[in-house]
Amino acid sequence: MDIGIIGYGKMGHMVEAEALALGHTIAFIANSAEDTWSKADVLIEFTEPGMMIENLKKALERQLPMVSGTTGWYERLPEVKSLVAEHQGSFLYASNFSLGVNLFFEMNRIMANLMSGFEEYDVHIEEMHHTEKKDSPSGTAITTAEGILKEHHKYSKWMLKTGQTSNTEALEITAIREPGVPGTHTVTYSSGIDQISLTHEAKNRRGFAKGALLAAEWLPGNKGLFTMQDILKLK
Repeated sequence: MDIGIIGYGKMGHMVEAEALALGHTIAFIANSAEDTWSKADVLIEFTEPGMMIENLKKALERQLPMVSGTTGWYERLPEVKSLVAEHQGSFLYASNFSLGVNLFFEMNRIMANLMSGFEEYDVHIEEMHHTEKKDSPSGTAITTAEGILKEHHKYSKWMLKTGQTSNTEALEITAIREPGVPGTHTVTYSSGIDQISLTHEAKNRRGFAKGALLAAEWLPGNKGLFTMQDILKLK
């Protein structure tokens, strides 16, 4: 496949290396002139929330399938759904492309459903990332929280924990930033007598890049709005 890479930071570099290793070619990278977009079979995008929406509009106008790992824009999901439907386009997004994380999401959902009958357990999410990560909490942590809220009836919303005071009415997320951490997410159920935890720890970014390329290989020919759950058939 001829792949266009939009956003040439750490993830863009990793996607390029993994794509070439798999035998794909790179049609263009990042801020190449728009007339080179037509050379791509599919786009892989890792940028910023506002840029993602504009990139998607350009891709849809050109009938180019686009895969995006950008987070922080999900409040605009209704707008994105309308854009994709209007153009009959192909768009796949994920807060995390790692196979392991998407299996973690499914285990998290099952665990939340199982634990919903035991309200003596308080639920907490902790996420740890590198200091360069801009959004807080991470998109992966938010997806994890939303999975719990759908299955567990103790909480009706999530919130980012700040300071030492806890909010017992909300599912709290603690965000930690430390140098060199690709990403660790832990869901903890804690009572007065014991504690149960579910953790996913990324060892490096290769899993994210491999997942994005899996999505890019799958998306062309499929019309609509998709997530990694559609590829992995976890819905």
